[in-house]
Amino acid sequence: MQTNILVIEDDEILNSGLCYNLQKRGITPFCAYSLSEAKALLSHEHFNLILLDVNLPDGNGFDFAQETISHRNVPFIFLTAHNLEEEIIQGLRSGADDYIVKPFSVKVLMEKVQAILRRCSGMQKPEVYTAGSLSVDLENRIVKNQGSIISLTPTEFEILEVFCRNQDQILTKDILLEKIWDRKENYVNEHTLSLNVSRLRNKIADGEHQYIRTIYGLGYKWVGDAK
Repeated sequence: MQTNILVIEDDEILNSGLCYNLQKRGITPFCAYSLSEAKALLSHEHFNLILLDVNLPDGNGFDFAQETISHRNVPFIFLTAHNLEEEIIQGLRSGADDYIVKPFSVKVLMEKVQAILRRCSGMQKPEVYTAGSLSVDLENRIVKNQGSIISLTPTEFEILEVFCRNQDQILTKDILLEKIWDRKENYVNEHTLSLNVSRLRNKIADGEHQYIRTIYGLGYKWVGDAK
């Protein structure tokens, strides 16, 4: 199974160097130079580990860890030039698996990365979202309703995954198109999007819950098991 690591670091040279060293070890790196880029990647990719700088152009790594990463079942390591004892303690208390002060040895960092991946490989549970009688296994891409497997096309599953990861948020058609297709550089118009959402809604419907609600004039909203 592919191992993905998100590198959130605004220093382009350091970011590139870390990604290069990860690739040499058979790991797939994803580069983010700001928190906004990191959030976009987190919305549609699964990561086994996150390397996170503390000082970024659009925010603080400590806040990002508490507000965003803490809600996900993913380990992370702080990379920072801050070596004050209270900041190290703050970083570790926020849930970080390690706190590495710059400048650091890339070789040592890679060994720590491998150690954390080994430790977590047998601990991470499949990412499963449930609502009503619906069960969505995001890692294994298995969808069940009342215990029976539902057959979805790859596009329908990607739409469903975006809804599950953005619960209670209104998703405009532009946002859905960007999250699902723009990153693949494939053009899909709004009509095709609406058709896929309609097919998905019909497949997962169970008579008691609608799961996906149309917000007229805006887009769609995942309402889960709300009736």
